[in-house]
Amino acid sequence: MTDTINIIIKVFSVIATVVSALYLPKTLYIIVGFFTTRKFRPAGRYHKYAILIAARNESAVIANLLDSIKKQDYPGSVTTFVVADNCTDNTAEIVRNCGAVCYERFDSAHRTKGFALQFLFDSIWRDYGRDAFEGYFVFDADNLLKSDYITRMNEAFDAGEKIVTSYRNTKNFDDNWISASYALHWMRTIRTTNRGTSWLHLTTRLQGTGMLFASETLPDEGWTYTSLTEDRAFSADAVVKGYRISYQNTAEFYDEQPVQFRQVMRQRIRWAKGHIQAFFESGGKLFVNIFKPPYSLQNFCSYDMLLTIFPRSLFSFFRKLLVFILRILLIVLAGFAWGPVWGILGGIGLNLLSYWAGAMFTALYVMIFEHRHVPKLKWYRALWHILMFPIFDKIGSVSMIIALFMKVEWKPIYHKKDVNIDELGGRT
Repeated sequence: MTDTINIIIKVFSVIATVVSALYLPKTLYIIVGFFTTRKFRPAGRYHKYAILIAARNESAVIANLLDSIKKQDYPGSVTTFVVADNCTDNTAEIVRNCGAVCYERFDSAHRTKGFALQFLFDSIWRDYGRDAFEGYFVFDADNLLKSDYITRMNEAFDAGEKIVTSYRNTKNFDDNWISASYALHWMRTIRTTNRGTSWLHLTTRLQGTGMLFASETLPDEGWTYTSLTEDRAFSADAVVKGYRISYQNTAEFYDEQPVQFRQVMRQRIRWAKGHIQAFFESGGKLFVNIFKPPYSLQNFCSYDMLLTIFPRSLFSFFRKLLVFILRILLIVLAGFAWGPVWGILGGIGLNLLSYWAGAMFTALYVMIFEHRHVPKLKWYRALWHILMFPIFDKIGSVSMIIALFMKVEWKPIYHKKDVNIDELGGRT
């Protein structure tokens, strides 16, 4: 019996090694991203764009976003559309006073951001036509854009990129350790994924806001991505269709991060549920695409996106749980002894210590090499944010486990940080 259990434990160890090996290409992204990222030449054409914003009771921040759009140095045609989605405040009035086109939507049964965008696309195509715009930007109401944002994104679009994401900064970095952790989380993605994949002409993923995509990338029926995480669904579907998602490092925008632990848990659980949904919706199609001729880098992009939406933290949790149970069973079969017990506890302690040190190192690495995008901090504040980042990072894994067994509903995160783009101008 004990021999069988030991063999099973070794099998689990081999499986874990194989899974880790599948992610080795991501090490290359980190190395490349440390040194460089893709740079785009000045554009030869000024393309015609629409800006799409889904807003629910965002009267505190929406005017600042629209003001930052007005201050863009882009000389081409840009039209801003806002869907005031189930609003009970004066968001729609503020939007119209700022000169943007506003559609109001009232549908409490379909509450995700994806449904709001679906309604907005349907309204634009009805009133302006399917081919009225070459590309669409998507922002959240709390965002702020640097004055050259659209110009920089147009460079990537003019270079032939059909889907582009951008540099996500945070306007309330130092409110507390939670908002700082969010900022470091987004910057980590930039450093460890976006910079490297962009230079290698591979694909990254969209993260909710600060993105541009060509009209041709949308299905004929319009925006169909209405799950809890429409960005992951769109990302996976785009790669299935043969598109890649590029990154423009010089196009920078800001957003507001949650500061309350309750908000963090609610948001991270929703993200986790959407992650799981995206895997089951698109995982099979991405797997088929890996082996679909004609063979090119797009096959690898499908492989990479499959690994991105694979719920690896769930796999890791259940593997470790089963191994833990098997080791306890070995102790019971062999007769209780403190030695093996301390061995298990010591292993757990070492794993936690290793994880904490690794997450802190990541936070330190990001804070050092993205220092131009981080506000000036007292040394003890910076140290505090680095020390607390592992807690925020672990919340993501815990949320994935909770989301697996929990029914999750979309709820908005309300924003209150009344700051304009000029007040952030000295950050970079």
